[in-house]
Amino acid sequence: MAFKPGFDQSPAFNAQGANTWGGRGAGQQQAGWGQTPQQAQGGMTPEQLQYMYDRPTASPVDTDRMSYEDTIVKTLLAFGVLVVGAVAGWNLPPAVWVVGALVGFVLALVNTFKKKPSPGLILTYAFFEGLFVGGISNYFQTAFPEADGIVAQAVFGTLGVFFVTLLLFRSGKVRATPKATRFFLIAMVGYMAFSLVNLVLMWTGVTQSAFGLMGVTLFGIPLGVLIGIFVVVMAAYSLILDFDQIKTGVERGAPRIYAWTAAFGLIVTLVWLYLEILRILAIIASSSRN
Repeated sequence: MAFKPGFDQSPAFNAQGANTWGGRGAGQQQAGWGQTPQQAQGGMTPEQLQYMYDRPTASPVDTDRMSYEDTIVKTLLAFGVLVVGAVAGWNLPPAVWVVGALVGFVLALVNTFKKKPSPGLILTYAFFEGLFVGGISNYFQTAFPEADGIVAQAVFGTLGVFFVTLLLFRSGKVRATPKATRFFLIAMVGYMAFSLVNLVLMWTGVTQSAFGLMGVTLFGIPLGVLIGIFVVVMAAYSLILDFDQIKTGVERGAPRIYAWTAAFGLIVTLVWLYLEILRILAIIASSSRN
């Protein structure tokens, strides 16, 4: 089984927790919910037994287990808080959304390595990350008016990648594998190293391009576009990992609280995907000026 960084800290998704809750359906049928323990049958009338057998089977919510529906609700709630933060950060000065980025980064690390999720910390992360997303979106919208609604394009692009990836995962045509995940992690480390070097070159004035090395062209195509497309594919695979871990948690009958871990993972990936698409569009708009 392949694990996304952060999910492997949680017993709901990692190998150590494989038998913790006894798999799907563990504890989902309890006395009085369509299945009566053998020892409870003694002394009961036939009418009482029939009544108990006729009662509906317990749902994941009834047994406090993780479910797809509950994960969707928690993800939408976290996404709603993110949007509220983005709206608030849209017209705020850069200092505010830079603080939002820093606080969001710290909270992302905290939430990533917590074995048991904290809904409050996850929602707080979503709000501060929203401040950053809203602020930087407004910056790109203002800086590249010729892009004809660059933020809207990035939003629709993100939604498009999300739903296509979800459909491919549901069809079974795309799955997370340990080998692909190892490649994903290596590529992620390489991309982070490149981004750090590029940032240093921009800060020190070695490169004058607004996007640093990303603005360098290869065969007339900005390097940032080529790398950006690859990173979007990486983000799409990250979504596959998210979906796979959600499936694992539900099938294991993990406690309902771990739906927050799944929601957090999806929000992190969607923000990353959105920012990468936004930057690709900005690089294309910038290159068209030259």
